[in-house]
Order: sequence, then C-alpha cells, then structure tokens
Amino acid sequence: MNDMRVDQTMMTTDNKITARGVQVHYGTNHALKDVDVDIRDKMVTAFIGPSGCGKSTFLRCLNRMNDTVASARVTGKILLEGEDIYDPKVDPVQLRAKVGMVFQKPNPFPKSIYDNVAYGPRIHGMAGNKAELDEIVETSLRGAALWNEVKDRLTEPGTGLSGGQQQRLCIARAVATSPEVLLMDEPCSALDPIATAQVEELIDDLRSRFSVVIVTHSMQQAARVSQKTAFFHLGNLVEFNDTDKIFTSPQDPRTESYISGRIG
Repeated sequence: MNDMRVDQTMMTTDNKITARGVQVHYGTNHALKDVDVDIRDKMVTAFIGPSGCGKSTFLRCLNRMNDTVASARVTGKILLEGEDIYDPKVDPVQLRAKVGMVFQKPNPFPKSIYDNVAYGPRIHGMAGNKAELDEIVETSLRGAALWNEVKDRLTEPGTGLSGGQQQRLCIARAVATSPEVLLMDEPCSALDPIATAQVEELIDDLRSRFSVVIVTHSMQQAARVSQKTAFFHLGNLVEFNDTDKIFTSPQDPRTESYISGRIG
C-alpha cells in the first residue's frame, strides 16, 4: 500500500473500517478507482451496482483476499479501528479472523458440522479444552440460527445439510472466531426465497454484534437489510449514504438511473 499520512478525520471512533484513496489494478485492468468510504460499527452496509462494477473487488480488499490474486495491486489506505490492514506487520491470517467472510455459494468444509465451526477457533488457539470448544461451537450455531436444527447431528457432514442450512453453517463458521467485521459476498444468490428470508433475518440480528458488509445484486435486499448503501459503477464509488436516501432521493443521476432500472 502507499505510505500515506493518516488523516485525523480517518480516526473517527464510530467507524469500524475507514478507506481512503483505494485503487485496485489486476494487471493492466484498473478495477477500482479512488474509493473513500467509512464503514460504521453495528450497522449493515450494502454494496450495490451492476456486474463488474467493483463492489466485490472492494469487499475483497477489506480482508486482503486480493492478496491471493497474483496480478492484483492494491493502493491507498484501509484502516480497521485505526490500524492499517496492509501494514507489512499485519498477518493476513490473523486479519481474516477479525474480518470474517461468507461467500456467494455455501462452501462448508468436507468435515462434520461440529468440525466446520470448530476449525477457526482451533487454528487460532481460542479454546483451552474440549468444553470451551463445545461452548464456542454451540454459541456460534445459535448465533447463526442453526443450533436447534443440527444439535443432534453435529458429527454428520456439513455437506449433507440443505443449501440454506449450509450457508448458515458458513456464517456460524465465520462468527466462531469472534470477528469484528463480517463480509458477505452475495450470500443469498444461491438460495431459495425461504432460505433467503432466514439469512436476511439473521443478518439483521448479527448487526447487534458485528459490523456487517454485504455485496448484493438485489436492490430489494439492500433496502431490507442495510442502514448504509454504497453504489458502485464502472470501478467508481458513485454514491454512499443512508440506505433510505439512496433509494428515495439519490444525489447522482447514475444512481437514480440504476435504482430505476435504466442502467445495470
């Protein structure tokens, strides 16, 4: 990342993540251009925009997932509670324990339901004994509204659950490391309407404990679950505001065109 002086305005206490001047290149492709955004604690922030607009690219910057792409180059500044997450001293593995991620398609490990949730706490040494690990697993599954459905089958494979249950298992796995931020990349796009409603209800509950950032292709979903919305278009962050303002009185004509269905 560029060595930029941290502006005092970046240090606002109720911002969980602060980004300034973030740019992403994949080789010669300039995928994200000069993004500034403040992500508040205990809120759901939605990223919306057409396919290929940069919303998932920016999401992946927030836990350094772009590090896994050889051609990716990220510049600018991203702070998690005042700490530059791209500082060479920051261990990306430890960062991803603090900034959990749930992907588009449910991707449980080929392990038992119990071991899926216990995986992160084990590798991060969060439990001193089996009883502590049992408690983390139960708390995480309860937090993902899944405990009552799986408590009698914890030794069965996670891959044997329904699609909606698998996604909630992945959410339980993500929250098991007690993250500060939960990133969700189109978490409902592979789910049916009933499972989608369950996950949306869960997102609303999770924001009491985490800062949640969701990428969604569904404007209706963004309107239902988020308090803040960022509209991306052609690699630019066009507009960022309270969700109701984005949907009822957008300031930029490109936002208005997207909301009304004329672009996208």
